[in-house]
Amino acid sequence: MKMLHSYTLSCSPNLVGGTMMRQRTHLKPKHATKGPCAIKSSILLQKDEDGKLTASSDSFPPSTGNAAAASLSVLGHSNAVGIIGGVSAASTLSFLQKLVDWSSREGRESLPFIVCNDPILNRELSSCERNLGKSCFLPEYDVVLENLLQKRKFLERSGARCIITPFHISDLWYEKISEGCTVPLFHVGECMASELKEADLKPIEAGSNCKIGILATEATLKAEIYQEKLQNQGFEVVLPDKATMEHTVLPAMEALNRNDTEGARTLLRIALQFLLLRAVSTVILASEDLQKVLPQDDPLLKKCVYPMDALARATIKWAHSREHS
Repeated sequence: MKMLHSYTLSCSPNLVGGTMMRQRTHLKPKHATKGPCAIKSSILLQKDEDGKLTASSDSFPPSTGNAAAASLSVLGHSNAVGIIGGVSAASTLSFLQKLVDWSSREGRESLPFIVCNDPILNRELSSCERNLGKSCFLPEYDVVLENLLQKRKFLERSGARCIITPFHISDLWYEKISEGCTVPLFHVGECMASELKEADLKPIEAGSNCKIGILATEATLKAEIYQEKLQNQGFEVVLPDKATMEHTVLPAMEALNRNDTEGARTLLRIALQFLLLRAVSTVILASEDLQKVLPQDDPLLKKCVYPMDALARATIKWAHSREHS
């Protein structure tokens, strides 16, 4: 049976902190094995007078002392991954499932990781997505930035040796949250573009650059998460025009919200065909909702790639390369 070495963190509105799970079998073990590295099941991280995160001293076993409580370094692995949850706990869990399953193939143990999921940040990011879809003004920008910086610093102190943000609009804050970061901070757009470059795709039309299409929400397209990274790798980027967005992509998402799966499938197929007719070699489907629309045996999916899958693969490749360092 696969063993999952991880720590998970869930934040409440008033406490940045939550439940930390010991080594466990899959998600819920029947028996927890205590050992010299065992940690209490709950650690409360509070803000002090200076707004810094601190842990209550009784959150750690007596043997660890106050130094451990101050440093919060709960992972001692050289390939430990820190994850900042995105717009919902469900999307974060979906990403984690891939990370665990794919990293534990061929008899390997799963990656060590620590996850920070904050419902307040979930709501702030969702609000940003809605507002960015309507305009380029984001009143929540600075609030989200401060929240992300706190999460990044917490993960660094907790022993993460790289940090990932598995949500599409993270690029809006990437430059600022990467400043002063002591560990690699992966960029989902860069991971996707690098993977496509390594695939050595050929252009459909002779004499032109290889074209890559993108289907996503208006917020993701406005944030330009993927465009620049793809162009830097020599690709020509093809986006849906205004009519395609208004008459296929956005209505497909609305149909999903009404649980009209067939309607969403029809509209998504039209949008994909539009891009394929413009001679794209593949289409980046940069929306978790749209990824679930078509059945797995639909031939159009063979022309699609998924950014969060690329991020997961890049993270696993990095972690495996540092496994014995």
